[in-house]
Parts: sequence; C-alpha cells; structure tokens
Amino acid sequence: MSNAVVSGLAGAGGGIIAQIITYPLQTVNTRQQTERVAKKNNKAAAGSHQPNAAKRGTLFQIFDVIKNEGLGGLYSGLKPSLLGTAASMGVYYYFYQVFKNKAEAIAAKNFRKGKGNGSVGMFSWLVVAAFAGSLNVLLTNPIWVLVTRMQTHTQAEKKILEARREALLKQISERTHSDALQQKLDELESLKPTPYGTLDAASEVYGESGIRGFWKGIVPTLIMVCNPSIQFMIYETSLGRLKRKRAEKNKSKGVSALEVFLLGALAKLGATVSTYPLLVVKSRLQAKQEIGGNISQRYSGTIDAIVKMIRYEGFRSFYKGMSTKIVQSVLAASVLFMIKEELVKACAAVINGRHQIIPKIVNVKIS
Repeated sequence: MSNAVVSGLAGAGGGIIAQIITYPLQTVNTRQQTERVAKKNNKAAAGSHQPNAAKRGTLFQIFDVIKNEGLGGLYSGLKPSLLGTAASMGVYYYFYQVFKNKAEAIAAKNFRKGKGNGSVGMFSWLVVAAFAGSLNVLLTNPIWVLVTRMQTHTQAEKKILEARREALLKQISERTHSDALQQKLDELESLKPTPYGTLDAASEVYGESGIRGFWKGIVPTLIMVCNPSIQFMIYETSLGRLKRKRAEKNKSKGVSALEVFLLGALAKLGATVSTYPLLVVKSRLQAKQEIGGNISQRYSGTIDAIVKMIRYEGFRSFYKGMSTKIVQSVLAASVLFMIKEELVKACAAVINGRHQIIPKIVNVKIS
C-alpha cells in the first residue's frame, strides 16, 4: 500500500472523528456567519423576535438551539458532513502526499547537485498544499453546499415566517375587521420548522440554480485554498525544525501525539485568522438567501456579497463568529493531525509486522 493511500485513509479517519467532536460548534458558527445585521437598527430588525441573538455568546446560542430544535438541531447536516469530511480529507491527504513525495524527491535531487540542504522549503509546502486543496475543492464543493443549507435551514425558515408575520400585522393594523387575518396570524405563530433532509436540500439547490448551484461559493472557496496551504506550511516547517533539533542533539526523531496536537493547533490558528473573511462570504453565498431580510442583504455572487457586506453591515461583518470558529477549527485540526499521525504509525507497524512474519512462515515451512 502506497504512503499516499495510507495518508488519505488516515486523514479521512482523523477528519471524521474531529468532525463529530466539534460539529455543534460548526453549526452555531455557520449560523453566526450567515446572520445579517445592518449597521443601524431598521424596521425589519425591530420586528424580529430576537434582535440581539447575533450578539449573544456561543454557549447561549448552543443552548438556544437545543431549546428550540432539540439536540438534533446542533447536528443538522451531520450525515452529508461526515461524507464530505471523509471524501474531502481522503482526497486532500492523498493528493497532498503525492505532491509532497514529488517535492521531497526534487529537493533531494537538488541536494545531490549541490543546491539547497535537501529539505523542502516554505514556498514549496505552500504550492503542494495549494494544488491538493484546489483538487479537493472542485471535487467536494457540492457536499458542503448541502451541509451549509441544512445547518442554516431553521434560521432561514424563521426569517421567512417573520416576514410573513410582519406583513399580516401590517394588514391587521390597516383594517377594522380582521378576524380572518388574525386567524392566519395565529396559525403562523403555531408553525414549527419542517423536517429538512439531504434530498430536500439537494432539490432546493437544483430548483434555484440548476447544477451550477452545487458550486455556489466556489470562488471564495478556491481562494480559501490558501487556508490549508498556510496551515500546512506552518505545520510542516515547525515539525521539520523540531525533528532537526532532536537529530542534532542525538535524540529520537519521533514526535509525540501531544506535540503533533499542539503544532496542529498553532498551524490552524494562523490559517484561520488570516482567511476568516473569505469563509464568511462563502457561507453566506451557500446559505438560502431568504436569511437576508431584504435585497440589500441577498447576494448574486462573490463581489456582490463583499460590496453589500461592507456597505450595509461594515467590515466587522467579515469577522462574525470568529472566536467560535477559532475554537472549533483549532480543536478539529489538532485532533485530526494527532489521530492521522497515530493511524499512519499504526499502518506502518502493521505493514512492518507482516514483512517480519512472512519470512518466519516461509522458514518454518522449509524446515
């Protein structure tokens, strides 16, 4: 089994475990990112049931989701998310290892020619991660569009119901006899979010934009390839330096699971802080546009989203929910790196064990 396949399978396994552990934070963070709040209070905001919800803390929002939607609300879209994580991590780590092998081979070849020190440089790690990330994005973007829809479905439905409620209240205030309207309002108040599965999300996306809808947000997502690129540049460089220092001191080159965990956290922190605005734009494009109360908060594309966010919400809107994302992504990346490395070690041990057992079996049969 090639090291690229082993790396891909280990990455998929680590990614699934990390996703399950941190998914509630991811759900809340996606809702924070897609919540539209204008710079100044307007009539739409004043008519909302929870005008200050976006300003409340992450823990409050978690409990609020549990109260209104049950524990399952925190895991909306988990099934396609796990599929997406397995596919995304598998594809990414497979191609990452393929390109990494080539980069290391080139560095070794240059070293034999008297160029460099035989190690892969920062820029090369950046390129390796960028190529792997681009292939991953193009292949798995449809899955993440569905996940975002499912995570924000309840949020969108609430916005739609609020708009209908405000319209009915306006009609009631303009009429003297409004028993029928009052009945409609009572029925509206009693409505609860409808069940919404993967097929519902897929049908909705296709109905809105056709096949192209499954690649919504592809531009900021492709640009966001720099996130894992930065992450792996920091991780591989830090890991390489740690191993070299150990080697210089005649110590084992092995790195502990805790050290991998901390290096993964450091790498993801740097990548998340530098690319977070693009993540917000991507989430808003992939979510149902009814979350925006009016045309000023609905987007037709990446540039339109950026311009409207700056104009109507200010630059702070690009950093909505960043504290939640930092906790979620750093924890997920740390767990992923740690588990992936341990799985790779386990696979190596199994493969080496087989190589040692086979000669013994052969010798026994001969004797």
